Amino acid sequence: MPAKILNLPDFKLQRVEETDHDYHVYANVSNPPSVCTACGSDRLIGHGRSEQVIRDLPAHGKRLSIYVDTRRWRCQSCGKTFMEALPAVNAKREMTDRLVKWIGEQSLKRTFASIADDTGLNEKTIRNIFRDYVNELEAQFRFEKPKWIGIDQIHLIRPRCVISNFHSNTIIDMLPNRDKKTVVNYLYNLQLKSEVQYVAMDMWIPYRDAVQAVLPEARIVIDKFHVVRMANDAVEKIRKSLREQLTPKQRRGLMHDRFVLLKRERDLNDREALLLDGWTQKYPELVAAYRLKEAFYSVYEGANSPETALAAYANWNKAVVPEMRVAFADLIRAFTNWQPFILNYFEYPVTNTYTESLNSLSRVMNRLGRGYSFEALRAKILFTEAAHKQTLICPIVECRREPELAMMEYVMGNDVTDDVMGYSLLPENFGKVVLTPRPSAPKVENLYEPLALTKNYGADMNKLIELLKSGQL
Repeated sequence: MPAKILNLPDFKLQRVEETDHDYHVYANVSNPPSVCTACGSDRLIGHGRSEQVIRDLPAHGKRLSIYVDTRRWRCQSCGKTFMEALPAVNAKREMTDRLVKWIGEQSLKRTFASIADDTGLNEKTIRNIFRDYVNELEAQFRFEKPKWIGIDQIHLIRPRCVISNFHSNTIIDMLPNRDKKTVVNYLYNLQLKSEVQYVAMDMWIPYRDAVQAVLPEARIVIDKFHVVRMANDAVEKIRKSLREQLTPKQRRGLMHDRFVLLKRERDLNDREALLLDGWTQKYPELVAAYRLKEAFYSVYEGANSPETALAAYANWNKAVVPEMRVAFADLIRAFTNWQPFILNYFEYPVTNTYTESLNSLSRVMNRLGRGYSFEALRAKILFTEAAHKQTLICPIVECRREPELAMMEYVMGNDVTDDVMGYSLLPENFGKVVLTPRPSAPKVENLYEPLALTKNYGADMNKLIELLKSGQL
């Protein structure tokens, strides 16, 4: 085993013992203290020894422990005793700084159990290091707070609440459940919550109640996707109700062709149109349900205001014959109970691209999620920097290197809107840096260095899906 197995210059290697699964490295501190930590005197004498066991990074597939022969010192001037410091060792835990960092980074890629097995630590310790690491990431990444937010669900082990920037198609936070108390607590602590003007959501009462309690001025908009999906669900109910009338072969055929019934008629190719015609000719209930589904989609496609949408819905509702009422009952009830918020869509349209991306991400993450905790999956989604959507918000400017040497004022241009930013229409003084040296600051060359400022909108769902499918996450 090479003498530099530790690669820690602050420790002097004494010997290495190797077993089937572990390296036991014995070492001393390279540079013992020369002055008293209390009074600064250099009159130090040895006052005993003790051995400390420090965990370090695994090496060659084996766990590694450092046994440090640590000396106690006594100051002859003040009488104080102290243990010599262990450099490169985490002050909170009996392990090296680099091991703590490695565990934090690995915890976003691997299960706690596998990391515990590699390091010889227990899972509770790994989990605690992971939580500290996530707290650091929370402080490092500050996502822009949008005027449009989405509140929806994603299935990670079980349903969770996801908070999104609707316009940028990004995730800005994830909550452990969909309870009203949890959502209220998040919204209450949301920075700049008074600037949130619109909230898009599905028809989940706790979401609505939480928004109305904390953001009473925000306009609630029910995402179109969640409403029209109920029309497809009604067609599925009719299809399933016919199964008892079919032979096993017909049942399998109808199951295989169900995607045709859920597809928009305008999007059918010739083969699919022929399949649809065949099934609807045999079963009038299917054609009636399919036509009602298509007509309901037309409510959204033909209306240009809440008033015209409501009138179109009323005409559609009258066309629902008694035989179809049971299948479409959930849709009719939802439209009645959530009518003001559904109609808000026709003033403030919400694209369903966001919801489709979220559903795709949910499917991929749920397959990946076996063996991971929710906290680990949340961190993986939110803090994978490669997935972040960022925008340069100013030219590259000069930034001071030493905070004690100068004061810097940066003119951000707070009156610049997101729309203007997208077209680079910046005011004259936008990005200006005013540098004021402190009166007592010495003159230093190369005091300033280039700095580019950006806005971070959170984790782009489409990028996350790409990274997951390619195995990079």
